[in-house]
Amino acid sequence: MMATTHALMGMGLLSATGLFAPEYLPVAVAGGAVGGIIPDLDLLGNHRRTLHFPVLYSAGALALVAIAATVPTILTVGLAAVLLSAALHSAMDALGGGLEVKPWKGTSDRAVYSHYHDRWLAPRRWIRYDGAPEDVALAGVLAGVLVLTFAGPIQTAALAFLAISVVYGLCRKPLVVAGEYLVERLPQHVLDRIPFQFTEDLS
Repeated sequence: MMATTHALMGMGLLSATGLFAPEYLPVAVAGGAVGGIIPDLDLLGNHRRTLHFPVLYSAGALALVAIAATVPTILTVGLAAVLLSAALHSAMDALGGGLEVKPWKGTSDRAVYSHYHDRWLAPRRWIRYDGAPEDVALAGVLAGVLVLTFAGPIQTAALAFLAISVVYGLCRKPLVVAGEYLVERLPQHVLDRIPFQFTEDLS
């Protein structure tokens, strides 16, 4: 799934904070957005392994949610929101496509790495790949709920994430075509510096 879909999902999940502690709603929703994006910061490294922890994030999130419920502050609520959303992101990646450059081919058996189990979890492909039509549609539904429920910064952020999602969805496959064009023309010493996951199945 797209990072924007994960951010919107985190925002939607953490918006439930408004039912119990509305004074912490802004920091909780912001934490949901940040936590939804953080795992994908490993994109240029070992993607879906370096910063993806489906089990460990979940355990930490449960502990922090308990702390935030007992001692609610901007810090405890914010940290709990970030970790809860990061856990959701890491777990949800197992429902998407694999790590190949052309995930619509469905050739990879690696979706997300579980450090707890010390192995890669296989992709379920409920959402075939990041930027797929169903991914953009999910982002649209999540953003729509937020836009209809909230006003101000939350609504603006939801619309911004949706706009990015639509543009990325339209450009997803053309980006790979452009990547193939570049890979065929780059000198080997430059290719050697590009992370393997970006070139392994370009042909």
